[in-house]
Amino acid sequence: MYFDSFADFLAMGDHGFFVWSAYGISALLIIGNMLLAWRQQGRVRAELARRARREARDGTTVSGSSDESGS
Repeated sequence: MYFDSFADFLAMGDHGFFVWSAYGISALLIIGNMLLAWRQQGRVRAELARRARREARDGTTVSGSSDESGS
């Protein structure tokens, strides 16, 4: 191991504050991004479920293509 003790490892040759703050900020951003994506996925799933219930109730379907123009 490069460092003589765990305290030396944490100090990172007097650059520990910058090194560990960079790791911490990166971890927070990654976790935050994952949480936001998870929330958005839940919203999309809820919207799709509402749309499916509405279509089942009304007996209609929504066409995803615009080929109805006859071209």
